[in-house]
Amino acid sequence: YYDSIPEDLVNAFVAIEDRRFWEHNGIDVQGIARAFIKGLKSGDFDEGASTLTQQLIKNNMFNGGMETSFGAKLERKLQEQYLALQLTKSMDRKLILTNYLNTINLGNNTLGVKAAALRYFDKDVSDLTLSEATVIAGITQNPSRLNPISGQEANAEKRKVILQYMFEQGYISKDQQEEALADDVYDRIQMVDNVSK
Repeated sequence: YYDSIPEDLVNAFVAIEDRRFWEHNGIDVQGIARAFIKGLKSGDFDEGASTLTQQLIKNNMFNGGMETSFGAKLERKLQEQYLALQLTKSMDRKLILTNYLNTINLGNNTLGVKAAALRYFDKDVSDLTLSEATVIAGITQNPSRLNPISGQEANAEKRKVILQYMFEQGYISKDQQEEALADDVYDRIQMVDNVSK
């Protein structure tokens, strides 16, 4: 199944969610340190630093991480980190990524990138363009606010950030970035949504 996922879609998720996914051992020590320092400065320790592996574990074993107290959240984070280390030792990264992409909430009652490709673009996931891939990758951090139908403006802003990250991380060229930004992708989503309704 991994081979049917477009490279641009994989790269979009890695660029925005976990830029060191292919190198780290399941936890991103640099990301944790960055989030901790940011938390000390702001007093807000909600910055993620969760790897894609940790997010997969959180979504499938910890009910999406719905704890209300800091202590419960910290305990879950530590368990997540331990399990992420173990999972990375025993499972191929492509399989981890495939499982993550197949189970994430992407708004409008869609779970996984295959369902999202059909829901928003009426096409198979393997046929997504760079522009469409970045729309879908832009949903995951907040599926209700970044929904490309009801939260089009917020999704468009996130999409710009993803395309910039992809360019900076060497996944796409400047021409590809500009071509994707020029695509009127939200008109196509609106048409598909009208047909769905």
